[in-house]
Amino acid sequence: MARISGLAPLLLCLLVPCGAMSAETVKTAEVNGIRLSYVEQGSGEPMVFVHGLLSDLTAWEPIKDDVAKKYRFIAYTQRYFGTAPWSDDGEQFSQATLADDLGKFIASLDAGPVHLVAWSYGGPVATIAALRNPSLIRSLILYEPSLMSVLPESSDEGKTARADRAQMMASSVAASKAGDPVKASRLLLESVWKLPPGGFDHESLAGRTMVDNNARTTPLAYAAPPPPDVTCDMLKNFTRPTLVMYGEKTYAAYILISEAINRCVPGAKLEVLRNVNHDGPMRDPHGLSAAILAFLANR
Repeated sequence: MARISGLAPLLLCLLVPCGAMSAETVKTAEVNGIRLSYVEQGSGEPMVFVHGLLSDLTAWEPIKDDVAKKYRFIAYTQRYFGTAPWSDDGEQFSQATLADDLGKFIASLDAGPVHLVAWSYGGPVATIAALRNPSLIRSLILYEPSLMSVLPESSDEGKTARADRAQMMASSVAASKAGDPVKASRLLLESVWKLPPGGFDHESLAGRTMVDNNARTTPLAYAAPPPPDVTCDMLKNFTRPTLVMYGEKTYAAYILISEAINRCVPGAKLEVLRNVNHDGPMRDPHGLSAAILAFLANR
């Protein structure tokens, strides 16, 4: 797939001040022949944050200070995301590749097992990595993971969730097929965050710039191979403490997925973040960080 110059990533995630971490030293880790950028702050048990589409490591800036008071905060930018040049034309874009990168990245920190936190498209990436590398994981914390495979296609919940997702993404997919990844990413953000038509234009300048700069991954995400299945039976064997969250005002698909994961993982906890939808980590960062810290305090 040809590269679309001047831009970078997509799907179900975030708008945050993209220059917010500019004053920090951005480090790099060599993983699978590429270099991943990351930032860290604080000390203690490491907590690694995995962003979703439309996003990069700056997605977690709003909760960084809260977390770093008690933990070693680490946020990284996944392969193909951010504004760095790609090492190829995107042909390796897949959740399987991103999950393999994540496992290698955690191992490269040489800091022992981590608390792994992920949002939206980052949710399946983190879950796949956790299932493959349980010794690297202290706990798994997911906000509205787009992990559709936990809902069998033949089930009522699976049919409802897939129909909900298809409707949610229809206008964005159409724009991407028409060759306009910038419009596709803007429409996707408006849809998943339940913004009114044109609502993208009223978001922060930094946020709008970030989405536009990351739009080149829109066609990659839509054309990516099917992700590895993560089934309920697989999750039943996952024994690390797990917290699953969703926004009170979010789509049915995210609710059904979150509830299914909670049922499948032994001892998992489910929590609802009030008065937000898929945008929860940005709209209510303190509520999110408080939920994470409270969960870990009780482990």
